[in-house]
Parts: sequence; C-alpha cells; structure tokens
Amino acid sequence: MRVLLVEDTTGLGEAVRDQISEDGHAVDWVQSLRFANTSVKTTTYNLILLDLMLPDGHGFDFLKNLRATGDATPVIILTARDQVSDRIAGLNAGADDYLVKPFDLSELSARVAAVARRYRGNPNPLVHIGDLEVDLGDHRISRNGEPVELTAREWALFEGFLQRPGILLSRSQLEDRLYEFGAEIESNTIEVYISRLRKKLGRDAIVTVRGMGYRLNAYDY
Repeated sequence: MRVLLVEDTTGLGEAVRDQISEDGHAVDWVQSLRFANTSVKTTTYNLILLDLMLPDGHGFDFLKNLRATGDATPVIILTARDQVSDRIAGLNAGADDYLVKPFDLSELSARVAAVARRYRGNPNPLVHIGDLEVDLGDHRISRNGEPVELTAREWALFEGFLQRPGILLSRSQLEDRLYEFGAEIESNTIEVYISRLRKKLGRDAIVTVRGMGYRLNAYDY
C-alpha cells in the first residue's frame, strides 16, 4: 500500500516509517498538517497514520476536512491521548482505528493489515487463486500445499494484484506500491519483481499486456 504518515516526533516517525516499510509498504512521512494537506491533494493513499498534536494544528481538523471532501481513505490515529472520550471523538471524526502511544510496532502492523482487509471488502484473510492459497493476515502463501516464501516487496507487489484481481495495473501504479515519493527506481525494477513472482507462483499467475501493464490471472478467485 501507499501510506501517508503524519507524525512530528522524529524518533517515533522513523520507527513507524521503518516498520511499515519493512512490511512492504511505501511510506511518505510528513511532520505537519500543511504538508499532510498538500500530500493528499497530490497523491492517492491507501492508508493514513495520523498523529493528533501537530505543530500547526490538531489532527482532528485534518480528519474532519478529509471526510468533508468525501475522501474515504482509511485513517488510523496514533496519539498519546488515552481517554475514552478522546477515542470516541476520533472515531466520530471519521477514524477507522485508534492506537495509543506508546504502542508495539508489531501491533501497528497488525492494525494496518486489518484495516486494509476491511477496505478491500474482504475481512476473511484466506483466499484461493487457482493452486494458490493466500493468508492475507499472516502474509503466507502455499502452492499445491507447499509453502511459498516471498520477500516484503514481492508480497507488497502481489498484494496489489490481489486487491484488484483481473484488473490491469500500469508500471507506475505498481511502482507507487513499492516506493515512497522521490525514491530512485531502476527502469526494469517492476519487470524483475514480476519475473520473481512468476517463478514462485507459476508462470501464468501474472499476465503481461504488452505496452500497458500487468494483471493477476484471477481464475477461481
């Protein structure tokens, strides 16, 4: 997924960014509401991780404005405010989840995965595609009963296809899933990852549409 992290505390921001990146997501990290507003206007995100107390305003205002424009991007609030009233206010403002600092980074990863599944319209983490069985919750794949090991980036790319089975995805759409804004990307990076996925998942798992992009061969999905 492409994730926007809005957090002004440097140490925590770095830790969260690194954790979510290791999970295979592309993370854009900003430290103010001004840059957060600019980011959502110029980039499409799959998830926003939002601190509340920021140097130029309150995260609730950002969230309310986001929802007022019809933007339904999932939002997980990250904050030290642990009162029940604060949580209720955050959920009422349009948040999808609420995580109180300090939190375990592995719990954050689990919350991110859970929100992503809900917004894919598939709360059941187990899906089947041909001879593949995919556990979305544990990031596990088996092929004809045998486990298949994917790297974080291979999983992130494959998950992009899973979210839109049978839909053509361009090279730039796939790059957005793997890399944060401004990252240097080799011209053949996507082709390399597609080749690796085919070796592990089967040569027919991903179809090339020459000059346009790739799609998941979503038989029996």
